[in-house]
Amino acid sequence: MSTNNPFNPFASMDFSKFDFSKFDVSKMLGDVKIPGFDMKGMMDAQRKNIEALTAANQAAVQGMQAVAQRQAEILSQAMSEVSSVAQQLASAGSNPQEMTTKQAELARKAFEHALANMRELAEMVSKSNTEAFAIINKRVTESLQELKGLVSAPTK
Repeated sequence: MSTNNPFNPFASMDFSKFDFSKFDVSKMLGDVKIPGFDMKGMMDAQRKNIEALTAANQAAVQGMQAVAQRQAEILSQAMSEVSSVAQQLASAGSNPQEMTTKQAELARKAFEHALANMRELAEMVSKSNTEAFAIINKRVTESLQELKGLVSAPTK
């Protein structure tokens, strides 16, 4: 991976061979002493931020998995209902008025069922989003409290 770019000092480096698992920023910057700045506190805060993001992402993924599973269940139910409807229409006879009435009733039931399914899926997505947002919101509140404590803490 060698490109000649005089403006990028890392252009000739192959980062695919770099082992990021051995790269610990807190160890690297842990010994840096800046007056009035708590490096350990900042690293702890960033670790908590990443943990909160990870937890929020997990909540979102679990919610989307639940939605996908429910969609598969709805599809399965719909396929069995299609079979049932086809049998009902076949047994309705050849009377056009009876057939039209049956079709209208089936269409109404299908529409109501589809609306109920959409409402259920929308509620599941909303619940998942609310849970993920609550995790982030909690961490932002904690972070602001930590920042407030650092600002109001007397300097050493």
